[in-house]
Amino acid sequence: MKYAVQWVRSLIFNVQMYVVMLPIAIIYLPWAIASPHGAIAACHAYCRWVRWTARWMIGMKTEVRGDVPTDEVLVAAKHQSFMDVIMIYGAVPRGKFIMKRILMYAPILGQYALRIGCIPVDRGKRGQAIKKMLTDVANGDAMPGQLIIYSQGTRIAPGVKAPYKVGTGVLYKEMAQDCVPVATNVGVLWPKRGVYREPGTAVVEFLPRIKAGLPQAQFMTQLEAAVEGRSDALMAEAGFDFAKGVEHADG
Repeated sequence: MKYAVQWVRSLIFNVQMYVVMLPIAIIYLPWAIASPHGAIAACHAYCRWVRWTARWMIGMKTEVRGDVPTDEVLVAAKHQSFMDVIMIYGAVPRGKFIMKRILMYAPILGQYALRIGCIPVDRGKRGQAIKKMLTDVANGDAMPGQLIIYSQGTRIAPGVKAPYKVGTGVLYKEMAQDCVPVATNVGVLWPKRGVYREPGTAVVEFLPRIKAGLPQAQFMTQLEAAVEGRSDALMAEAGFDFAKGVEHADG
């Protein structure tokens, strides 16, 4: 019975989370058109809404730990569910992502993405897009910010091992900026697939930054060790049983 009630609460939460995107986008649209700051404010408002409703609708508290970067850096994060995207973006002041160029043409979503500084790329031309972004920021034609990437390329369920993509190392080298690793345990409470959401405390933790200039291979080794080691600790804290590969609430 308890599981059934939580499943229904999770379903209601999931539906409202996506439905509310549209009214927030419409409310902030005039400001977003006038200034990129309006688009950023809209996205931050949405992140706050999701975290607030998660707390009282499904019993999922959220906690951001560590030193959140405010300068121009690369943020390389563990990705387990939509909630870690919400928490990381909501924490940094000017987050942006690399996106497929076709998403530019998605109604509302595409325009908001461009306004917050996301970088549209064609297949095989990411290097050109990154160089243009860095040039635009240096010339004052674009806002500086925190480029958020997911080093394993997709959502990875707790307990699953997956390689770190070489693209993260390439970006680190191309951008010549510090990198801030981010660990999380969100997947213990918010699975990669399915409706059910577990009560507990979801955490994203910004880890000590890796300075620019390391050899690419050394950077990748350091990044993976930091993110995987701390994510495992956070998942254990949330009640993940590595021996059984099952999830438990942390209270």
